This record gives sequence, structure tokens and C-alpha cells, in this order.
Amino acid sequence: MATPEQPEKDLKKLEAEQEKEDADLLHTLEKEGKEFDKDSEIERIRSAFRANAYDVLDLQPGVPDEDIKKTYRKKSLLIHPDKSSNPNAPDAFDRLAAAHQALLDEKARGKLDEAIADARMLLIRERKLTTDSEEVKDPDTEFMKAWKNKVKYVLADNEARRQRQLKAQMQEEGRQQRKEDEEQQERKRKREQSEAWEKTRDSRIGNWRDFAAGKAQAKTAGPKKAKKMKTLGPMKPAPIHNEPHKGFFDHSQPDAMHVNHIHERSKTLPQGLAQQESRAS
Repeated sequence: MATPEQPEKDLKKLEAEQEKEDADLLHTLEKEGKEFDKDSEIERIRSAFRANAYDVLDLQPGVPDEDIKKTYRKKSLLIHPDKSSNPNAPDAFDRLAAAHQALLDEKARGKLDEAIADARMLLIRERKLTTDSEEVKDPDTEFMKAWKNKVKYVLADNEARRQRQLKAQMQEEGRQQRKEDEEQQERKRKREQSEAWEKTRDSRIGNWRDFAAGKAQAKTAGPKKAKKMKTLGPMKPAPIHNEPHKGFFDHSQPDAMHVNHIHERSKTLPQGLAQQESRAS
């Protein structure tokens, strides 16, 4: 038989169980909410313009260093890869850390602040405003969004200019390197030529000594005697024949009187002389 205290104990037990269930549900909802916050923050960081460190940390330009450090610590704990199952958490964490370092670097932050100021002035000129315009003094959401987009444009243009300068510098360095290489090759060629000349030095000296020794030997032997030319003796003058002038009459054949004279003379001469005179005539 149940005692009067039994229903009261059962009610307390049910209430305790209900409270536990409610606590578990709240814990689950809180956990899911945190995970949602983590995922949304990871996505926000990865969609932010990487070159704008203020945009990555979701800060306004010109904030003090203390605010930068606090914001970084809060967000880094929220999206830390060890506390998140999101596969993009490591990438978001690296981007957050890089933005934090950029804003704490005086030189890098100075360049970023300059680009942001240039973007603001470009936007003011495009909209034909002045720095005293209400839209500039108290910018609304639309102006801030346009300003952020203009910052992207300026930063991208600065990066493109930097890349062009870097390319030109690399080309100039390449030209200088090629020139130095050519000069080095020329020095190497001259050095090898000089070494080759030195290697043949002994041979050249030996050849010169042999040549000099040959000349000295030729001097001690004396000059060579010139061969005597054979003389042919005095030239005899050619006989002059007083032949009669050939005109209209041909004297190449002996006439009858000359033939008869020779014939009569041969009778009085010895036989041999007569034959010689006959042949001579």
C-alpha cells in the first residue's frame, strides 16, 4: 500500500528528469548555435578580400592596436581548427593570422591605410561630393559598401602595378645577367687562348733557335760562289748579199748568160771545185 509520501517522491523524480532533459536540449542547442557561428565566421573570413586585413578581421580602418589584438584573439579561439570540424577552418585560421600580422606591421598597415584613403577620395570624386558632404561625414551602409569595393579596386591596381614593376626589374636583371655571362665567357676565352699560347711557348722558342742556328751556320760557311756562265765567243757578222733589186723582172731564176758562164768556168776548174761552185751558185 502506497504511503502519502510516495507520489511526492515520484513527482520530484519526474521533475528532475525533465530538468535534465531540458538542460541537455539547451546544451545541444547552444552547441549547435556555436557551431553555426563558427561555420558562418569561417565562411565570412574566406569570402573577405584577402589583401584588406581590416576586411578579414571585420574591423573599421583606423582602430587602435588593442582592438586589433582583442578581435583576433576572440575570432581565433572561435574558429580554431582544433575546436572545429569544418574542413575550411585551417584556411580561415591562416588568413586571420596573416591579417593580424599585417595590421601590427607598421609599414604594411601604412600602405593599406593609404590605399583605403585613395579609394575614399576616388569615390568622393566619382559622386561629385566633398569631404564636408553629409554622405561622407555620416556614411550609410550603401556608401560603406561602395567604399569597400573601391578599396578592392585600388588594392588590385596597386598589386598589378607592383607585378609590372617586378617583371621589368626581373627583365633588367636578366639582361644584366646575360651581359655578365657574356663578359665571363669572353674572359674565359681569352684566358684559354693565353694558356694555349703559353703551352706552345717552348716549341716556338725551339723552332726559333733552330732557325737562328741555321743562319749562323750559313754565315760561317761563307757565301756560295756563283757559277760561271759559258761564253759563246764573239758573234760573227752575218754575210751581206748584194742582190740585185727585184722589180718588174723576176731574178729568182738564173738567166741564160749566167748559166753559160758557170758552165764555161767549170771546164777550167778541177772537178771538186767545179761541183762546189755549181752548188753555191
